[in-house]
Amino acid sequence: MGTKTISIMDDAYNLLRALKSKDESFSDEIRRIASSREGIMDLAGAWNDLSKEEAENIKKSIRKMRETGRLASLFKEKK
Repeated sequence: MGTKTISIMDDAYNLLRALKSKDESFSDEIRRIASSREGIMDLAGAWNDLSKEEAENIKKSIRKMRETGRLASLFKEKK
């Protein structure tokens, strides 16, 4: 199988790098992302059966992960 060299902007590279698993190559990462056919509308109504308290707990957890997780540096760059 051949290889190709592509140029991407630094921010796009940083996004890919942040989402990539340690045991995953960039090619594997791109294949995984590109083969995902789910759209945002597939998630519509996914939280309908949650109570308001459960939904708030999930939102708080997501905020905490954004502040402390491996994507934290990406969110800091955008501010």
